[in-house]
Amino acid sequence: MMDFKNMNLGDLMGQVQNMAEKAKEDGAKTIFTSKMGGGMIELSINGNSEVIDLKIDDSLMDDKDSLKILLISAMNDVIKQADESKKTMALNMMGGLNLFK
Repeated sequence: MMDFKNMNLGDLMGQVQNMAEKAKEDGAKTIFTSKMGGGMIELSINGNSEVIDLKIDDSLMDDKDSLKILLISAMNDVIKQADESKKTMALNMMGGLNLFK
């Protein structure tokens, strides 16, 4: 059984807040990119799920159906990449909490 009587809730909350702020800062620096259609669409987001770049090949401008399919695929791909990174980061953060001093 765990001994929680020596745990300071304020210290724990401070650790969590500091880790969350660092994760947001790190997220802004992390870039996820997806290329679809052999590079005809290239979409980049940062770790905070903000779109930072989008490149569309000119040949897609006259083919709305292909453009739509490739954009949706690229969006789903980068979102999946960012989500997986966030899960890994959360697990690492939990491992970094100093719960038992």
